[in-house]
Amino acid sequence: MNIAILSPAARRTPPRHYGPWEQVASNITEGLVAAGINVTLFATQDSITTANLDAVVEKGYEEDSNGNAKVIECLHISNLMEKANKFDLIHNHFDFLPLTYSNLINTPVLTTIHGFSSKQILAVYKKYNGSSHYVSISNADRCEELNYLATVYNGLKLSDFSFTPVPKDYLLFFGRIHHDKGTAEAISIAKKCKRRLLIAGIIQDQKYFNEQIEPELNDDIRYLGSAAPDARRELLGNAYALLHPIHFNEPFGLSVAEAMLCGTPVIAFNLGSMPELIKHQETGFLVSTVDEAVEAVSHIHLINRKSCNHWASTNFSQEKMVADYIECYKTIIG
Repeated sequence: MNIAILSPAARRTPPRHYGPWEQVASNITEGLVAAGINVTLFATQDSITTANLDAVVEKGYEEDSNGNAKVIECLHISNLMEKANKFDLIHNHFDFLPLTYSNLINTPVLTTIHGFSSKQILAVYKKYNGSSHYVSISNADRCEELNYLATVYNGLKLSDFSFTPVPKDYLLFFGRIHHDKGTAEAISIAKKCKRRLLIAGIIQDQKYFNEQIEPELNDDIRYLGSAAPDARRELLGNAYALLHPIHFNEPFGLSVAEAMLCGTPVIAFNLGSMPELIKHQETGFLVSTVDEAVEAVSHIHLINRKSCNHWASTNFSQEKMVADYIECYKTIIG
């Protein structure tokens, strides 16, 4: 097989800090190379890979203030599509826009749908529903109007994380600083528990941060900024529990799987894919309110951290994800 992986052009692949789509595209690429498959990664020029790298854009538009997102997207996607006949299959991680090329080429396109940013983009997915192939990243994140080849959970490089049998005493919020992610609720939980809270992630909504997060910061509630991979591993592994009080139907949630891989239980609001990621009362707790989350914190000592690690490494590993995608490739191209 000769596979082209199309990563987003917003950031480097893999990302320096935040960038879940880029991280998953990288994990798939490196896993396929390790499996002996010929892979070309279409990403930014500063990307790091053991595959063949094909790039026409120097830096991602989120990392280059001089970059125009639409121009970069067009140059990036068209670069692959004009070379489509060199590949047996194109694996698209760049949302709906590449689909608009798919009927103009003979190479089949498999799109991993990493979530729906709005209902409007469904019109594109529906248009190519009969001529393309879709994979969901959780059973919860499926649209009834679309046909899916499979559900393939995002996979982590196990070597990037280490199991921590004995944690420290802090709670952790790890994710975008945004109402959807529930940063303010995490603060409320920590205050009611009278526990320290560390907050790590990019500020996606500055007004939300200024009004609801920053005034609460003190010696016990600290904002650390965005965490690079090494810091991520330490923060997740040493946490007493990860708080994930989301307000939206999250398609997957990499930090949830990452925390459990480190042995850290997760307390999450029971929305979206959370029941697929978390085994209630075994690797964490699924709750509906701040008060229920506070109660769950008092029971975290009952969770076996080794069970968290085993669950995550069994279900959310790079190896399993790659094997599942290879089966998808075989289904499409024979």
